[in-house]
Amino acid sequence: MPRSRPSRRHELLARVVPRLRRSRELDSPELERARLETWHATLDRGFPTSAVPFFGRRFAVVREELPIDASGRSFSSYTLTQRRHVPTRTVVYLHGGGFVGPIDPFQVRYAARLATGLGARVVVPDYPLTPEHTWRDAHGPVVDLVERLLDSPEPVAIAGDSAGGGLALAVAETVRDHGGPQPDRLLLISPWVDLTLSTPETHEVTVGDPWLFVGKMRAYAEWWAGSPDDLGRPEVSPALGELAGLPPALMFFGTRDSLWPGGTLLGRRAEEAGWPLTYVEEPGLIHVFPILPFLPEASRAWRQTLTFMEKGSLA
Repeated sequence: MPRSRPSRRHELLARVVPRLRRSRELDSPELERARLETWHATLDRGFPTSAVPFFGRRFAVVREELPIDASGRSFSSYTLTQRRHVPTRTVVYLHGGGFVGPIDPFQVRYAARLATGLGARVVVPDYPLTPEHTWRDAHGPVVDLVERLLDSPEPVAIAGDSAGGGLALAVAETVRDHGGPQPDRLLLISPWVDLTLSTPETHEVTVGDPWLFVGKMRAYAEWWAGSPDDLGRPEVSPALGELAGLPPALMFFGTRDSLWPGGTLLGRRAEEAGWPLTYVEEPGLIHVFPILPFLPEASRAWRQTLTFMEKGSLA
């Protein structure tokens, strides 16, 4: 049901979060690339748990390395479980960050919430970042991971926020095309699903978005694609791929989000394809609002998520 206006807490976070993240438009693609490469060279790619109280007492984490190719390159994946609980399902959670940012503490907080709320083991791949890497270094290894997990008797869902939501959908499309066991649910939180930025409304919506900027989106998309010819591939822009035959999905978007026009495109194409996508659109809310802390809108989205994960719909 549409809501008349965002909460006061939301409006506070809409001002505070972009400032804390130092969100601003890029000066130039060249300077942005240099900045990111310098940042990435000093990154600690561990599993950040600071947003989860008493994390070590409540959860166990197992790390494994996922091979990228035969050359020996790899990246880490973290499996989160509740201590003293036997998981009844698996969720592969792909983090956002514009394909340039690593796992964030608040994404770990959301992964921990999935583990406790769903009684799940939550697998969080720390996939390679651009501009040093492209989709080709991440997509195949994550597909292999999902297909390996699907060999177990437990149900498997794929989830993701922002860039990770787009990657989640792209992986689901490839897994479907391989014809083996399939995930039973998809959870997409403000997913970046059209890296071509083909929807003309994007430039209008971004004027009111305090967090995301079109210049950065265009640069990050080109680097992640690796070449202009790959921008429209379903592995990069899954909203443009074949949608029929995908598992039931739940997608959240706020209308104060530069990625929202791509989400509406996905919603239209899902309906045309007969894909059971439940689309929850919230007027005036910002990017990835369901994973932000202390929001009544996020609490409402969480209740909807629990219902969907149990029933496959919100009915």
